[in-house]
Amino acid sequence: MNKQGWFEKYFLSGVFLFNKRVAVFLWFGLSSLTVIQSILLNKLNNFIIYRNVFIHATQKANLYLPYPALYNDVNLYGPVFSILIAPFAILPVALGAACWVLANVTFLYYALSKLPLSDKYKNALVILCAHEMMNHSSWLQTNAFVCGCIVFGFVFTNQKKEIWALFFIMLATFTKIYGIAGLVFFLFSSKKPQFILWAVIWSGVFFLAPLLITDHTFLINSYHDWYLALQLKSAKNIDLSHQYYLQDISVMGMIRRIFFSKLDNAFVLWTGGVLMLSQFVYFRYYSDLRYRLYVLCSVLIFTVIFSTGSESPTYIIALPGVVIWYILQQKTKALNTFFVFALLLTSFSYSDLFTPYFRKYIVMPYSLKALAPTIVWIIILVQVHLKQFLKLPGLFYLPVNKKDYVSG
Repeated sequence: MNKQGWFEKYFLSGVFLFNKRVAVFLWFGLSSLTVIQSILLNKLNNFIIYRNVFIHATQKANLYLPYPALYNDVNLYGPVFSILIAPFAILPVALGAACWVLANVTFLYYALSKLPLSDKYKNALVILCAHEMMNHSSWLQTNAFVCGCIVFGFVFTNQKKEIWALFFIMLATFTKIYGIAGLVFFLFSSKKPQFILWAVIWSGVFFLAPLLITDHTFLINSYHDWYLALQLKSAKNIDLSHQYYLQDISVMGMIRRIFFSKLDNAFVLWTGGVLMLSQFVYFRYYSDLRYRLYVLCSVLIFTVIFSTGSESPTYIIALPGVVIWYILQQKTKALNTFFVFALLLTSFSYSDLFTPYFRKYIVMPYSLKALAPTIVWIIILVQVHLKQFLKLPGLFYLPVNKKDYVSG
């Protein structure tokens, strides 16, 4: 076979998407390259913020004040993050940053590998999200960890292991508030009393965990400071006078920046919340894995597109939801075309694949990175209400056991 024929058969056909070696190479390779670049260019500001959460907690210094002599911006993670980042904070900065990024990359990879999907489609999921993982790693962010926790919450709820489901859900919640979205999996639990019990237990554990390195008074004050910091950040995110386009990459951000600059967030959030909850009226399908997978996609996307705090690296949470949704669909030319558009606009619009002009004057000022995930989320709503999940052929997913599959 000539080189052109091999290229067409392997790449243009999409066969490479199912190759595990390609998946592992791209997932870990791209992120490794970008963290090396960050270290060489000394672009480690976010990690320096993180390691100082641990340092400041041990010194009983306010975790949420700006420290311009040390770093730009401020910490916005919960006090428990001081414990989570500790193993990396005690290392030299460059080594700690590299280990931190690789830990996030590995954690999310492992979480995605546990999804009840056929192996070939898990490989495709990893490959299609690898560039977004690289983007996230270049910011040295924590969103991959949060996404992994939500996915583990879903996986362990399916496996009836509420103790571990709530461990990850509550750890993510006490680290970054996005993790609270995982509590919706309560509806899928066959052990609801245990789900509630472990939610309470792990909440107590993670609330008090920082006492390992600080004292009670400082900890209580830190939770109050965290609340105030999030309030201040939210107000800043929606203030268009700053021309700060790195935040509010959301449904509200698009509407505010394209149509109504004085948009009331509450109206959009309440509307989105009601629509999200409307998917849960189909009680008879709660044990149907096909329905659960649709809801997982919806939760991952909703968590990001309805948050004014969403920025580019936050989309490592939303994009897996978009990709899993695509994997579950019957493929048509129209669907494939839309997905390519969605992938390019969501994952590559901040890359050099597009011109700086397009990125600076079109995508960023109008929060267009949120556009395709918003469209997919609306499609999921429609498909759930039309019960299209019942048409899934079973090729794409692997029921945990027979009770997880209900014919409807």
